[in-house]
Amino acid sequence: MNHEEIEFRILPDGRVEYVIKGVKGSACESISALLEQLGKVEHEEKTSEYYDRDDDVRLSINQ
Repeated sequence: MNHEEIEFRILPDGRVEYVIKGVKGSACESISALLEQLGKVEHEEKTSEYYDRDDDVRLSINQ
């Protein structure tokens, strides 16, 4: 089972940084979009997990 978490860090100047852990691929973007509604985004950096393969993705093609 995957361990998913969001790590928050509140800086002395009031800015908030967060890291989404345990979520592979672009699935973290929906979580990030929700958090970005709370304030202005100054910087975005994708972790190595973003580029990992998400084993839960399924694709079917009907012809």
